[in-house]
Amino acid sequence: MERGPVLCKLIRLTSPSPCRFTTDGSFMFLFDAHLDLAWNAIEWNRDLTLPLEAIRDREISRKMTAKARGVNTVSLPEMVHGRVGMVIGTLLARLIREHENPSFCRYDHMEAAHGAAMGQLAWYKAIEKRGLLKFIHTAKDLEESVATWSQPNQKRTDQSAQAAPPIGMILSMEGADPILDPSELETWWSLGLRIIGPAHYGVSPYAHGTSTIGGLFPQGPRLLKEMERLGFILDVTHLADQAFDEAIDLFGGPVLASHHNCRALVPDQRQLSDEQIKILIQRGAVIGAAFDAWMLIPGWQRGMTTVESSGVLLSHVADHVDHICQLAGNTRHVGLGSDLDGGFGKEQSPGDLESIADLQRIGEILAKRGYSESDITAFNHGNWIRFFRQAWKH
Repeated sequence: MERGPVLCKLIRLTSPSPCRFTTDGSFMFLFDAHLDLAWNAIEWNRDLTLPLEAIRDREISRKMTAKARGVNTVSLPEMVHGRVGMVIGTLLARLIREHENPSFCRYDHMEAAHGAAMGQLAWYKAIEKRGLLKFIHTAKDLEESVATWSQPNQKRTDQSAQAAPPIGMILSMEGADPILDPSELETWWSLGLRIIGPAHYGVSPYAHGTSTIGGLFPQGPRLLKEMERLGFILDVTHLADQAFDEAIDLFGGPVLASHHNCRALVPDQRQLSDEQIKILIQRGAVIGAAFDAWMLIPGWQRGMTTVESSGVLLSHVADHVDHICQLAGNTRHVGLGSDLDGGFGKEQSPGDLESIADLQRIGEILAKRGYSESDITAFNHGNWIRFFRQAWKH
């Protein structure tokens, strides 16, 4: 779906310039609002400090033939290579839903989910101790990370994360199942958690999530009120429609959608409707574009459709970004939220994406559609940085 840029003063209608690189030939730094790094490291036993090919080779040599094995797209060196310098990293540990297998972050009781999330947090802290990540807890931390990654760097040809500045990371919880009671939120805040999405797939103890119908559960409003009091940010990703409406009405703090695409282009409850997008725009939210193939094109049948047969490409990500811009009348509410290696690999990613470093190419696609370099900068990192500056200005 090729559409021109929205008609607003933020988008220049001149010939597009190549925006993969800055004027000195270096990659523009990127802010990815959704990566399950600790989940990959612990649940999938991946050493994310290794180069991408080393992780793939390890899984292939061990004859790991399950979905996503040997075809991962994310590692810390590969993020450095692509200048993915700031991220939202998740804690993901949820309860087993009916008819699910007890594997991959799924637990029988909240205490187990709590323990698993604490283990993922410990991994982040261990990687921070090595100097590869740096937690962003405050506005000051944010500005320090922005200053570091705003420095022009030539395109890297090596795979060494050790030689790079640490990747700035804001900690989020995808599904609030590890929170045993809303009274625990002060403790979670002290541990560095800043963003919470109340539900994931299915129902959580606090709200209905993806693929279910319903609103908040009795503890949901209490969770949201305590989040607002402490300064947490609400991630509406994965909330069922009724739960979305109720949460938006109850929660007065900052709201974002870390990894979401458009229901108008790919009909599914997991996607945002135009009405929901307009509500998020009114609330000053930023919406991160997700790269899971089934969320990019209509008609994807899990276990049957392939990347090759469907023809899904990075240009389809740009379609969703453009749709949000058309609704907003500007480019202030779009960003990256790739969810790469969120339980899938190359087999369920755009066909022209080899690794997370290829996130740089979305800017090139938008440029060819007439988006200006300033708008592409906003998409690549500027909108997320502005969002957190405003959220933490007090």
